Amino acid sequence: MVTGLKASSSVVSIGFQTLESAANTLTQSSVDLNLSPLDREVFVVLAINMDPFFPDGIPGLDTSVNAALTTTSQTTMPEISNSNCLAKATHFIAGANYVDTGVGFSQAALETPPSTLDFIGIIATNDFFVQVEGIGNGIAKGINGKLYGYRARADASIYSALVQSEVLSA
Repeated sequence: MVTGLKASSSVVSIGFQTLESAANTLTQSSVDLNLSPLDREVFVVLAINMDPFFPDGIPGLDTSVNAALTTTSQTTMPEISNSNCLAKATHFIAGANYVDTGVGFSQAALETPPSTLDFIGIIATNDFFVQVEGIGNGIAKGINGKLYGYRARADASIYSALVQSEVLSA
């Protein structure tokens, strides 16, 4: 348990899905956590599972599907180095220079933390955001996933610091 936070729920899982609005177009959706700012409620993230759709296998062309989960709205696909990015996953097919459909690769940021971590992030505002973007695909792609965590009440100084840090780093 984190000092200054008091759990107000058991562990819950929140499913999400984001579909591209058109092929190879960055698309973002927001998921409402229904947190109560009057009660200084935050969401403590324990784990994230992300399952991006597979890219199209097109001979001679690199294709990919990239997805991320962030605490703030994004205008480009974030990298895991972004302080607001809690998870990122990529499926990639290296098809350039191949006459067949190429070689597939998957890459994911730490989806489930080692047992030594108390949590992987804290969401202090009411929403989290999911981005998906395909590259080189013939049809629109998407992402399915689950966010695991619990609601907690923060003391006033911690709540203020968390909200300010999240909002100012957007």
